[in-house]
Formats: sequence, structure tokens, C-alpha cells
Amino acid sequence: MARRAQGELEADVLAALWAAKRPLTAEEVRAALPPGLAYTTVATILVRLAEKGLLTREAQGRAFVYSAVATDPAHVTALRMQHVLSEDSEHSRVLQRFVATLSKRDEAALRRALRER
Repeated sequence: MARRAQGELEADVLAALWAAKRPLTAEEVRAALPPGLAYTTVATILVRLAEKGLLTREAQGRAFVYSAVATDPAHVTALRMQHVLSEDSEHSRVLQRFVATLSKRDEAALRRALRER
């Protein structure tokens, strides 16, 4: 089996949860994905996504059910950015460095977003 690109399996898991429109167990998520994935692989991805704040995890009987917190890919990226930022105590410096790397177009979009907030 060919190795997946980084983040591809996470994206597939999120897509399966969005499509279901209800909480799913790890086995239900695995069944919604292309064949060949081990249950433990899917369960590990679900736990990691929950730790990143992208999913909620709730006990249901002897299993856990998972729901997507993020509603679309842009929301996922925003939550990932927030997670990365939370790992550094120097938020101001990180944000300054981030803004310094933006293109003029992205910087303008960020300024618009901040004004609209």
C-alpha cells in the first residue's frame, strides 16, 4: 500500500465525520474510509484529532463516538493554527513573524478579517 501524504488520512477522517452528520465510532469511521486501514490506525488518528481540538470524543457504552468540531477545511486550518500558537508562550512574537511572511494580498485579507471581527 502506498504511503499517504501527511495530513491526508486526517482529512479523510474529518470528511467521513462531516458526511455522516452524526457522531461515529472508530469502527464506523474505518468503514467509511478506503479499505485496508487497520482499526488501530483509525483509532489513533481519532485520538490525535481530538487532542488537537478538531474532534470531540464522548463515551457511548463501551466505545467512544467522535464528532467534528470544525465545519469545513478552512475551519480545520484555523483550529490547527490556533493549536500551534497555543504551544508557544511568546504569542506576540510568533504572530509578528507570521505576519512578516505573508504576501501583500494575504496581509490585506488578514487586515480585513480583523476589521470585520
